[in-house]
Amino acid sequence: MATVTQWIEGARLRTLPNAITPVLVGTGAAAGVDGWSAPIALLALAVSVLLIIGVNFANDYSDGVRGTDDSRVGPMRLVGSGAATPGSVRTAAFTCFGLGALAGIGVVLLSGQWWMLLVGLLCIGGAWFYTGGKRPYGYSGLGEVAVFVFFGLVAVLGTMFAQAGTVSGFAIGGAVAVGAFSSAVLVANNLRDIPGDRVTGKRTLAVLLGDRDTRTLYLALVLIPFLITVLTGLRNSWALVGFLALPLLINPVRAVTGGASGRGLIPTLRDTGLAMLVWGAATGVALAAG
Repeated sequence: MATVTQWIEGARLRTLPNAITPVLVGTGAAAGVDGWSAPIALLALAVSVLLIIGVNFANDYSDGVRGTDDSRVGPMRLVGSGAATPGSVRTAAFTCFGLGALAGIGVVLLSGQWWMLLVGLLCIGGAWFYTGGKRPYGYSGLGEVAVFVFFGLVAVLGTMFAQAGTVSGFAIGGAVAVGAFSSAVLVANNLRDIPGDRVTGKRTLAVLLGDRDTRTLYLALVLIPFLITVLTGLRNSWALVGFLALPLLINPVRAVTGGASGRGLIPTLRDTGLAMLVWGAATGVALAAG
């Protein structure tokens, strides 16, 4: 039976910047048009956090029962390590999805945007079928696309629309930036796992592109948010505070361009997520102030 510490590790709390950042940016954008709502923002945060923990458990379950985690380089997996039974991890995943759905219903009730129920269902479906089901799209090179859409476009724009009833150009730019950051985290993760994924037949985008092109993709993705910062700064100079996150990318960029592999890439995931969180907090405040 897995210990509490192992369950916490299995939840992969280091991925929480991917959940928190879009809510910060979306709420900042809503405040920028005088439309923010604290209760909706908190419920949106709950939805995002519960979904990402749920997808982490779902991935643990699906990869574990397929055997693709048997030679994993990264953090411990509950099923792959034998610390927890597949059924218990699957239950944990659906419990998170269920709680996230309840928080989402709260968002719908407060905002009156009933069509968002469908968006919520699509998000839960996307979370499960990333590595679940007979044809998981994460095994076909579409994981980064899904992360860009769900934790970038949907999360940022959905957060703003639920609060303000509209979407601004600033929010669209922020959504693209957050999606790029989130995709960069996954690219770094999959770059680390290329050797093992090739052996197990897991055809991630990194496996399809190869080592060199995956490293180039990572650099492009972490550049996009700062390009958007410059463009946003032309109309809202406050947005330039987003450059506070740039120094946090020095080490991960060095690791990726320097050919780091395996465990040498683990800090890259952490540092990229931290840079995303700092960028999102700074940009959210900038959008609200501007």
